[in-house]
Amino acid sequence: MVTLLNTVQETKGRPRHPEKARLPDTPVMRKPEWIRVKAPGNHALDGTRETLQRHGLHTVCEEAACPNIGDCWSKRHATVMIMGDVCTRACAFCNVATGKPAHLDPDEPMRTADAIAELGLTHVVVTSVDRDDLADGGAAHFALTITAIRKAAPETTIEVLTPDFMRKTGALEIVLEARPDVFNHNIETVPSLYRRIRPGADFSHSAGLLKEAKRIDPAVFTKSGIMVGLGETDDEVESVMDDLRAADVDFLTIGQYLQPTRKHAAIDRFVTPERFADYKRHAEAKGFLLVASTPLTRSSYHAAEDFEQLKAARLASLAG
Repeated sequence: MVTLLNTVQETKGRPRHPEKARLPDTPVMRKPEWIRVKAPGNHALDGTRETLQRHGLHTVCEEAACPNIGDCWSKRHATVMIMGDVCTRACAFCNVATGKPAHLDPDEPMRTADAIAELGLTHVVVTSVDRDDLADGGAAHFALTITAIRKAAPETTIEVLTPDFMRKTGALEIVLEARPDVFNHNIETVPSLYRRIRPGADFSHSAGLLKEAKRIDPAVFTKSGIMVGLGETDDEVESVMDDLRAADVDFLTIGQYLQPTRKHAAIDRFVTPERFADYKRHAEAKGFLLVASTPLTRSSYHAAEDFEQLKAARLASLAG
């Protein structure tokens, strides 16, 4: 199911979260009916899994224990995670392994492009672990991947979900020069929770990154997302909406935080579908071109359909 209850998961023979091993177990709340997902059939994911494994690729679908993997993979949709499967940060909400990453694989951009062409994707989301160890935070690797996809699958539109490139001067420009169709960077949570939930990051920097992306390339669609259920208030959620609109963000996603293990941040509340609908109405009133707000909303869930809606919404706003 969507919430993993392992105390410390294993990854390739090592603890997935060594930095969390000594933390006390956090309580696990029982999931309400609206957060449950139907398990896929025995072979629904085989084709997507085989293609990705054959090309030696990682996905955030697996590494982050996404609840929507069955739905997406059964449709041959996947979010590729480049630059390895080990992150240099240790966010309290995230299931991706933390540690010292391996060297960049120079063949990965081409393998990614070949897999996307084979899957026949009309739209792809490419994300990554944080690579604070790299001088450019991995920006050049993102750019190479975008370029390779353009060559292998010229009809595929490309969405990048990048790290914050903290203290990586010029990194954002490198990514945008490769001309992704959507630039996504997730705010993740409200400012008051950053120190506990997203250590090593800075809310103002992340909001500024999104604003700068739009300044550099006004044509690119910008996107960001937050999780709820970590201890934020509804007033804080609305304040984040205002901050993201001030940064000229086009598309906002809001979803329920789900606790990967007992060593991760505890769920503070399960937000009702009705409250998610309220968030959507408030965000749309503030001027976002598109808002996805449901318990199971994730950054790259239904990304292809959302991109078509984004384009239509922009055209409608220009015509108005």
